[in-house]
Amino acid sequence: MGETRVDLLHLLEDLRDAYPGALEETILTEIVANSLDSGASRIVMEANPSEGTLMVKDNGSGMQRKDLSRYHDIASSTKRRGQGIGFAGVGIKLGLLVCKEVLTETKRGQTHVSTTWHLSSRHRAPWKWVPPIGMVIEQGTAVRLTFQNLLSPLLDQGFLEGVLSRHFQPLLNPTFSTILNAHYPHGIIFEINGVDLPPQCFEAPEHAPLEIRLARKRKPSAVGYLVRTENPLPEDLQGLAISTYGKVIKSGWDWLGITPQERDRISGLIEVPGLAVSLTLNKGDFIRVGARGATYLAYRKAIQEAVQRQLTEWGVVDSPVEETPPRQIRPLERDLERVLEDLSGLFPLLGSLVEHRKGGQKRLPLGTPGPYEDMRAVMVPGEVLQDQETEPDLVVQPPGNEPLGGETEHEPREPGKDASVVSDFLLPDRGSRRTPARFGLGIQFEDREDDQEIGRLVESTVWVNRAHPAYQRAVATRSVGYHIALAVGLALAPLAVEASSEHAFLTAFLSCWGEASLPKKKKSRADKR
Repeated sequence: MGETRVDLLHLLEDLRDAYPGALEETILTEIVANSLDSGASRIVMEANPSEGTLMVKDNGSGMQRKDLSRYHDIASSTKRRGQGIGFAGVGIKLGLLVCKEVLTETKRGQTHVSTTWHLSSRHRAPWKWVPPIGMVIEQGTAVRLTFQNLLSPLLDQGFLEGVLSRHFQPLLNPTFSTILNAHYPHGIIFEINGVDLPPQCFEAPEHAPLEIRLARKRKPSAVGYLVRTENPLPEDLQGLAISTYGKVIKSGWDWLGITPQERDRISGLIEVPGLAVSLTLNKGDFIRVGARGATYLAYRKAIQEAVQRQLTEWGVVDSPVEETPPRQIRPLERDLERVLEDLSGLFPLLGSLVEHRKGGQKRLPLGTPGPYEDMRAVMVPGEVLQDQETEPDLVVQPPGNEPLGGETEHEPREPGKDASVVSDFLLPDRGSRRTPARFGLGIQFEDREDDQEIGRLVESTVWVNRAHPAYQRAVATRSVGYHIALAVGLALAPLAVEASSEHAFLTAFLSCWGEASLPKKKKSRADKR
């Protein structure tokens, strides 16, 4: 009988390379994220450069003996997919690459156990039970990393403070305490070498709040701010950062699809707890397909519109950075907008890509409800359909256009509060102020010679691969329009349906697209009678 062997060193190195930042930054970020997932309210760090050790201790729920045993399996985790902001204890496991020893001590109830762990060869990472040394007194988990290099950045207090400030900024900013209290009822305190990390706020001459609200809900679903400075900001502070449960996931302007004229002078942050269910497996990005992908794209659109309104008020509206599509693409984009609206009834997850038009209103449910029950439906507002019953609490009204004759559950706005940055989740009113930005489905082109796909969906844009032989054949036979429609259908299929239903979706998509391009039949006199 054979035996499967795993090259642990290779596996850990691949895992390390999957993260964009430095290894030490990833280790610390993931250790803190897993402490937060355990329900900790206080996280203590003690760096000892002379001994080359860093201890990270929390007062979370701790682990039972069997959980600590499983914790040494590289791919093991007690969390289900879609839960939390930490990934399978990966911080400790990546620590094996730079540590001589990883000592873990945990206490939960009557259980108080400890292990030591190290990477002895490419294929072996032995661990053993050892007596607890007293790092945990009451309840929680502590790890002590003993580094191979005494000059490791993780032994520097300034480095620790910088990583926490960049990756967990909402937990240090009082602005976000209200929305995060539901998840962290006792708040979060970081202590480094005996000193609590102080609260941090971004000071700037111009400051504008951001709020994204569910329909008629008193509490916002996302809060944040935009600031504009007089001088250019460092590159890592430029753009809008998005976080969930206090952990910053993305930052900059690229993920938002907006590029203001003064992009180097504008910064901001928005916290969206509801996007925790849309995190990828490694918690480093957001899913773009299926129900979770539609949730992310819908939130993204609401954030785009709130940000765009504020940029317009500041007079720094976004400037186009994408190449202009060929002339023949514009009518095709209009056809595809109609197709998406028509198909949204059968495939509700396409609602996050619908461009807004005046007249009519469509209900665009967001698929299977998760822990956030209010995500079960999204509205593309406009005039309410009179021939269809709608639940009052699912009707989204644009700011300032609340229905007459009844009270809403919105909190009254404070005098002087900027209403232009308050968005009624999720897709704004078709009759509201027009903005120069376009947030529906777009089509762009790229050359990816090694890619076998004819098109791919990135955020809300389908990128058509001009280097694909099928595209070149379509150009030669003057059938580019059909090729692009097919590329769009294939790119949207993973977002709209499960893998087993992609063929049926593509058939329906092409059928609807074909009907959209046919001239409407004129009614005969007999039909009019």
